[in-house]
Amino acid sequence: MIPWGGLSCCLSAAALYLLGRSSGRDAEILKSVTRVNQLKELAQLLDAEILPLIVTISGRVASETPINCEFSGLRGVIVEETVQQHFLKHNDAGSWIQDSALMLSMSKEVPWYLDDGSDRVHVVGARGATGFALPVGSEAFEESGRSLVRGTLDYLQGLKMLGVKRIERVLPIGTSLTVVGEAAKDDVGSIRIQRPHKGPFYVSPKTIDQLIANLGKWARWYKYASMGLTVFGAYLIAKHAIGYILERRRRSELQRRVLAAAAAKKSGSNNDVEKADSLSDVAKRDRLMPDLCVICLEQEYNAVFVPLFITLNQLSSLPAPDREGCQDFPSLIITIHGNPTEKVHMDDEELCLKNPRATNLVTVDYKF
Repeated sequence: MIPWGGLSCCLSAAALYLLGRSSGRDAEILKSVTRVNQLKELAQLLDAEILPLIVTISGRVASETPINCEFSGLRGVIVEETVQQHFLKHNDAGSWIQDSALMLSMSKEVPWYLDDGSDRVHVVGARGATGFALPVGSEAFEESGRSLVRGTLDYLQGLKMLGVKRIERVLPIGTSLTVVGEAAKDDVGSIRIQRPHKGPFYVSPKTIDQLIANLGKWARWYKYASMGLTVFGAYLIAKHAIGYILERRRRSELQRRVLAAAAAKKSGSNNDVEKADSLSDVAKRDRLMPDLCVICLEQEYNAVFVPLFITLNQLSSLPAPDREGCQDFPSLIITIHGNPTEKVHMDDEELCLKNPRATNLVTVDYKF
């Protein structure tokens, strides 16, 4: 049997190792990008014609045409609004469970840039960058109306309307951001930061040093988790392999003992029989039982071979005076559990179990 537990642990360890390598590589790339302390230096770097130019810049969000948010009252450059209908629905079990459905999802964005006082740089495609997340500007819940007709109709459909939840996420004016990307000039000569064809693209409120430290921390965690899963998976595989080897050895020992018992029975040494007769009953059992029991190697006295033919002639061997009155005993019932199963009723003095094809153990039940 394949040790799926150990293999899955090793595969998971390999995946975590690759994630750690990726995070560590990203941290090294961020260390190698060009840091721009003031945005006015970007024009000089681009004039040097070192393309593509991957830089990291920092500044505050600004726009010529900001968006006035309806619910939060903030002025931002990117606004996302979602409206969810919350309700209780009747399930098949007869209970009410809470659920929600999206009613509206709207997004707005205007051209914006970063400004540090020395110059401005436009940012393009920020919503697809790594580390970008819009903070929640406003969140409100409006309860549904208490109309009797509407409530009755909803109840008949298995629904109970709770209300509407509105969430407004916004990137406000004046937010400090760090952007890592490719610096380029557009057709009119304005400088912008965009996603490079090959390289990192980050938009985050964290500084560049914080981004590098965070990636390094995740790389270490992935490495430690990979090592732990590797050790555990190797332990499971080794345990399975050792168990398989021991099982094969037990099977080999079983086969050897079966052949040895069959050979000893075939030879039928008279010397052993004479010696056995001179021993006590306990000594005979301790001497003969290990050779008879070849089924179980860990607990040797739990199984024995049962002969195919069993003859009970004890009644016929009794002296005539001892057999007087035995005619009043009920019939002796013997049940054979095997393949095929046969039930024999003994009314005479001698009984033979006629089941030579039985391959399983035979259980004899005496009922008087």
